[in-house]
Amino acid sequence: MEEIEKRMQGKLNRRKEQNALRQLYLPNVSASKAEDKTRWIDFCSNDYLGFSKNEQIKKAVEQQVKEADLGSTGSRLISGNSWKAEKLEERVAAFHLAEAALLFNSGYNANLGVLSSVPTRLDTIIYDQLSHASIREGIQLSMAKSFSFRHNDVEHLKQKLDKASGNIFVVVESIYSMDGDEAPLQEIIEVITEYPAVLIVDEAHGTGVIGTNGVGLVQEQGLEKEVWARIVTFGKAIGGHGAMVLGNPTLKSYLINFSRSFIYTTALPAHSLAVIDAAYDILESSDAVEQLKHKICLFKEHLSSSAKKRFINSRSAIQSLLVGGNTESKQLASRLQESGFDVKAILHPTVPKGEERLRICLHSYNSSHEIIALADCINKVLENG
Repeated sequence: MEEIEKRMQGKLNRRKEQNALRQLYLPNVSASKAEDKTRWIDFCSNDYLGFSKNEQIKKAVEQQVKEADLGSTGSRLISGNSWKAEKLEERVAAFHLAEAALLFNSGYNANLGVLSSVPTRLDTIIYDQLSHASIREGIQLSMAKSFSFRHNDVEHLKQKLDKASGNIFVVVESIYSMDGDEAPLQEIIEVITEYPAVLIVDEAHGTGVIGTNGVGLVQEQGLEKEVWARIVTFGKAIGGHGAMVLGNPTLKSYLINFSRSFIYTTALPAHSLAVIDAAYDILESSDAVEQLKHKICLFKEHLSSSAKKRFINSRSAIQSLLVGGNTESKQLASRLQESGFDVKAILHPTVPKGEERLRICLHSYNSSHEIIALADCINKVLENG
C-alpha cells in the first residue's frame, strides 16, 4: 500500500512541477475565491446552443417523463430497452440521413465500442494525430495495426495508406475538439477510394453547430453516402448526454452483438432519451444554430489583426488562441478571468508541448455585448503582453 501511494504521489508531484496538475473547479466560479461565488461569463462550456438550460426543452422533458422510471434497470439486451429508445434511434438516423443508428451512453463509449470491436488484428486503422483519447483507446483495444498521420495532412495520410494491410479504417473528427478546425473530408474520401478503406467521422463538435439545423459537416458537404460510420454525440450542442453511431443495418447489428461498451453497460434512462428528443425538436424548429453562427462571426470581426494571427483558423464554436507554455497559458487565462470571462487554459499533455492555448467556446446565448467585450479584452491583454 505504501509503495503504491508513494508512486502515485511522485507522479502528482511531477505534474505540479510542470504546472500541469489537473483540479476540479466549480463551473463559472472563481477558483481562487470560490466562497465569493463570483460568477464568470461562460466561454468554456460545450453547451454551444444553450440547450442544457433551454426552458422549452425542460418543459417538454417534464411532460414526457411524468410516469417514467428513474433508471433504465439494466442493459438494453436485458431490461433496459424501450420503444422510446428505438423510436429515438429512428428519428436521429432520419435527421442525419443515415440508414440506421445505435444509441450509446456517451461519445467516449461509442468511439470505444466501434473501434474495439470492428477492426481485427489483420486490419489497419489510420487516424489523425489530434484524434480524441476515446479514439486512441478504442484503437488500442482492437489489436489492429495502426498509424497516425499529421493533422489534416492528406499527403501524409496517403503515405500511411500505402503501408496498410487488410481492411483499412480511416478515423477523423469533423471538428477537432481542441483546435476547432475541420477535417478536409472531400480530399480524404478522394484518396481512400483507391484503397480497401472506409471512413469513420466523429461529429461530436459538428453536431448542432455545422450545416443547416446543425446536421454536421458530413451532411453539409453531402457526403453521408461516402462515410461508412459517423458518431454524433448529445453532451455538447444537444445539451444532454449520450451518443449514436450512424451507419448501415449490418453495422448496427454487429455492434449490438460484439461491442462491449454497448453490451455490458446500463442503458440510458428515460429522462436522457427525452432530453435528446426534445432537443432535436428545437434544433429543427428554432434559429439557434444561425444565432450561433452570427456570434462566431461577431467575435472574429472584433479581434485585432494581430490577435487573429494567434488564433487557429476555425468557423466552429471553438476558437483556440495559441499561447505556448503551461505557465503562460494559465497566466493569460487568469487575466481574462479577472475581467469576468470564464476561459480555460488547455495545457500539455492534453495538447502537444509548445501548443498550449486558451480554448474559447462561443454560444448562441452569449450576448453581443459579452462577445465584443471578450474580444476587446483579448486584444488589450495581447497588446500589453
